Amino acid sequence: MTQAEYITENKERFLNELLELLRIPSISARSENNNDTQRCAEAVAQKLREAGADKVEVCATDGHPIIYGEKIVNALLPTVLVYGHYDVQPADPLELWNSPPFEPVIKDGKIYARGACDDKGQMYMHVKAFETMMQTNTLACNVKFMIEGEEEVGSVNLGKFVVANTARLKADVILISDTSMISMDTPSIDVGLRGLAYMEVEVVGPNRDLHSGVYGGAVANPATILAKMIASMHDENNHVTIPGFYDDVNILSEAERKDLNDAPFDQKEFNSDLGIKLEWGEEGYSTLERTGIRPTLEVNGMWSGYIGEGAKTVLPGKAFAKISMRLVPNQKSETIAQLFETHFKNMAPATVTVKVHAHHGGEPYLTPTDSIPYLAAAAAIEKGFGKKPIPTRGGGSIPIVALFERELGLKSMLMGFGLDSDNLHSPNEKYDIYNFYKGIETIPHFYKYFAEMNA
Repeated sequence: MTQAEYITENKERFLNELLELLRIPSISARSENNNDTQRCAEAVAQKLREAGADKVEVCATDGHPIIYGEKIVNALLPTVLVYGHYDVQPADPLELWNSPPFEPVIKDGKIYARGACDDKGQMYMHVKAFETMMQTNTLACNVKFMIEGEEEVGSVNLGKFVVANTARLKADVILISDTSMISMDTPSIDVGLRGLAYMEVEVVGPNRDLHSGVYGGAVANPATILAKMIASMHDENNHVTIPGFYDDVNILSEAERKDLNDAPFDQKEFNSDLGIKLEWGEEGYSTLERTGIRPTLEVNGMWSGYIGEGAKTVLPGKAFAKISMRLVPNQKSETIAQLFETHFKNMAPATVTVKVHAHHGGEPYLTPTDSIPYLAAAAAIEKGFGKKPIPTRGGGSIPIVALFERELGLKSMLMGFGLDSDNLHSPNEKYDIYNFYKGIETIPHFYKYFAEMNA
């Protein structure tokens, strides 16, 4: 039986298995979901065993477990280490979902559920591609799996696991599907990821919430001060105003910028899809450049005072914000976090006090387009889609990719099958069933070409 025949014969089962995983609310950020996260880890481990993996283990960490499994068919063959994650983002705000986030719904050929694309749907493609290769006796490389449950909270324990298991994780490349393509008609491969520095700030004014009539106008309002401080972090050209923020930014040549902007992109369609009248960003750069090769600072959330139903005339004692900064090659997350903290504290007026907490960070990453992993992935995509893929740079971050290179000495291949319009981290997250099957079909080609190129 060929791979294509096996996939066709089992496609309904593959889909139903994914739907079962999506029903498990494995929200790593919330302790009330710890049992669900453990249950999801056990379910993924069992599916790996059923697919043919050996030495499958649910490895305990100080947080959520990491699943390890392997299939060594020949020590002389190259080894592919597959990384993915089974944890998901919180589903809030629930009222914006058109269907319950953990009751997957199929509509217009798309699966709607939290984790459908990020990353259960994409991670599970690899399990089913592996099963397909095992059942058709076409596994061209050794394979190892490392699937974690803390990616959405910064992979806080993965580093310890990697350092403690360098021998067990020995491989020739890391294969990851947690990114997107331009479209199914225009396949692409992410060759770059931005880094991340994630901060939380607190502005404190009076020692308690106050009556806004009695005290308003005489006591500094932390919410107002915080809003002013955040607004000052961009200038009139939308440059970040933190001193030293751009010092280490890698500057692309005009030729490199042209290549990046040659990728198909429709600004009007982009704006229409998001329901915005006009794009926004750093002066002098296109949308593709702003989201791929330039660093950013974004407010992820702000809260203060009374936000319940109706009115309450209060002057809040505290105000809070969560702020993330996306970083580009040569920037270091620890350096940027320190620059942010220093700047934020320095610009605070004497009427308030501030606290700054760095949550987590990660480094930027680039994959050379002349490397064997990229060439094998490009050949696989061309075989699966009938078109050569376009190399692109993703705006998101996968902090552990730089960690893998540092600790394991391995390059990572970002072979994603999602779409930017899949509502990752947002209500109504989705994943096309076509993309799911196309991934299962295409991934085995990577194994074949990677083995041939390393022969």
